[in-house]
Amino acid sequence: MAVEILESCMVKPSDDAGTTTTPMHVVWLSNLDLLVARSHTPTIYVYRRPASPDVPGFFSPDVLKAALSKALVPFYPLAGRLAQDGAGRPEIHCTGDGALFVTARADVTLQDLATAGGLAPSDELRQMLVPSAADDGEDRAGILAMFQVTSFKCGGVCVGAAIHHTAADGLAALDFVNTWAAIASKGVDEAAPRPWLDRTLLRARSPPDVRFDHSEYSRRGGGDPKAARVPFDSAILPMSKAQLDALKGGGGEGSKKVSTFKAVVAHVWRCACTARGLAQDEDTRLYMTADARSRVRPPLPEGYLGNAIFRASTVAKAGDVVSEPLDAVAGRVSGATARLDDEYVRSLVDCLEQVVSDAAGLRKGEWVMPETDLWVISWQGLPIYDADFGWGRPAFMGRACLQFSGLVYLVPGPDGDGRLDVVVAMEPKSLARFKELFYELEGAAVPCMAN
Repeated sequence: MAVEILESCMVKPSDDAGTTTTPMHVVWLSNLDLLVARSHTPTIYVYRRPASPDVPGFFSPDVLKAALSKALVPFYPLAGRLAQDGAGRPEIHCTGDGALFVTARADVTLQDLATAGGLAPSDELRQMLVPSAADDGEDRAGILAMFQVTSFKCGGVCVGAAIHHTAADGLAALDFVNTWAAIASKGVDEAAPRPWLDRTLLRARSPPDVRFDHSEYSRRGGGDPKAARVPFDSAILPMSKAQLDALKGGGGEGSKKVSTFKAVVAHVWRCACTARGLAQDEDTRLYMTADARSRVRPPLPEGYLGNAIFRASTVAKAGDVVSEPLDAVAGRVSGATARLDDEYVRSLVDCLEQVVSDAAGLRKGEWVMPETDLWVISWQGLPIYDADFGWGRPAFMGRACLQFSGLVYLVPGPDGDGRLDVVVAMEPKSLARFKELFYELEGAAVPCMAN
């Protein structure tokens, strides 16, 4: 597959009156902003051309650029640049310099792309469909928002988005893309939700008051920034509602009912332990990503533009994970998330105050998880299919590439039929076996593991 770049330009904030001036100031970043990956998050939205032969202006670059310009007015920090203060602490300079907008053309159809390997995350997919901070030898590292609209021979389109993780977590990035789409589709601007820009709501207390163990952010938490990165492949494993229901009922007679999230995470954890051939007495750590928005008191305002996500984890012996009933393993998952209340989040922010000055290797994507561990991120309940630019909702939305082996995403299907896609990055020698185990759902049975 070859992709030809047709145009590359900067789109600056501008309202209906053509006003391009936005507030010029510095946005202070919280500790939660500083402990995420210091890079852009690459995602893709795939749109099929409607069957109607008359589709005026289908993904017209002019329409998209005009809407992007308007969306950047309320979301003006995303038109700024990542910089540092005098002490070297990252911050956002609201400069109004704009977001990168690229138009491109592919020499294949969407069906060709699917046949060649599908839309499973890969470095190749990202290179073709999402702008990179180092494209064409340019230094784009300070740009906070980059987009590429690629047209396919079949008439379909892919919108590739790269929003810097320091500027926005998943929900905040979705708020921006969905606002951009709404403006393109309906001309919505003043009626659109306004983002909340003040991140000092997550400022550490003075003096700090750390009351919990936050090993997920310490070098004893399992990650090793000096270890060699483990090669991995990626796969998308779809689960129908019927399969999910079978899994949730797989704990046996008298087992406790568990949520879809906990059942799937427990099943994935068990399959990974067996596929990787872990010994029964080997420790395995399960990381999960939680959202602080509704956990703090008072809750963060709707539209919080920043990072409100943090890590939680639980550790167990691999033999216990595999041998216990599914509901018992799900209980371990539940135990890791049950305590995550306001006091826990405040304690975490205070704890991070002591490590952000020496965070190299602690940020997601900078350290290497051992092959015993997993990190699960759920997109359940997120508005990932709401980006309708006026020509219909996306047929597919997902990560363009994954960062490391052991990373797992839970992504709902686009049709609201209860489907769930489990997106997995794992060592090639283990992934094939993992796929086999994954679909052995009856009774949630997993074969015996190595001694």
